[in-house]
Amino acid sequence: MSIYYQDEHVTLYHGDCREIAPTLNADVVVSDPPYGDTSLEWDQWPTGWVESVRHVPQLWSFGSMRMFLSHHSEFSEAGYKYAQEIIWEKHNGSGLASDRFKRVHEIAMQWYHGTWGDLPRTVPRVPSTSGNKSNNGLGRSLDHFGSTPKRAYVDDGYRLMKSVFKANSMTGKALHPTEKPTAVLSPLIRYSAPAGGVVMDCFAGSGSTLVAARDLGLRSVGIEMQEKYCEIIAKRLDQQVINFEALA
Repeated sequence: MSIYYQDEHVTLYHGDCREIAPTLNADVVVSDPPYGDTSLEWDQWPTGWVESVRHVPQLWSFGSMRMFLSHHSEFSEAGYKYAQEIIWEKHNGSGLASDRFKRVHEIAMQWYHGTWGDLPRTVPRVPSTSGNKSNNGLGRSLDHFGSTPKRAYVDDGYRLMKSVFKANSMTGKALHPTEKPTAVLSPLIRYSAPAGGVVMDCFAGSGSTLVAARDLGLRSVGIEMQEKYCEIIAKRLDQQVINFEALA
């Protein structure tokens, strides 16, 4: 295990996450593993990676439906419980087959340990684009899975962020073949990481998760197996100024 890059916000390790991740502490993992959906040499599912982070209470993993159906047992065997998923809708996509719908989305699923109510969460609320809903005089139950009493609803001008994130892909400017935009990563990190928390990315790639965490004022640890991408991440972190607007 070797530290490739380090500053006050980020520590980047060069090596295999299955060996390194168990030695690191974090509050949430946000990672984009190889899905194993294609015949490309690098696109091979890294068996054992979920087990290597089982000590981390929350995990967001990007993937395809095929990937999650094929490997769902690895999440449950590591003690993780399914929480929810978000959909990233791209402005364009990849046509992997000419006889199917053009795929312009990817999925990120959230998994967790312990009791859901005990986990740190910052509810994702955004300014409303609809009219005021507080004048209907009705109560409202916020729990569809239990018996939470209804209460009077007052419209504060905000709504829950929708589970479909629309953001341009990195086509034409990507530093890595599967690079995710920080616009998709930041809401996941903001939602799950506690104040002063640590974010881990087991497949650091171009370093987007590390950049998003740093812009939110959080520390992060990244692991990348290929040295050429470690170099790209280090240069990106050295050159990029912290986005203080993201802290607001």
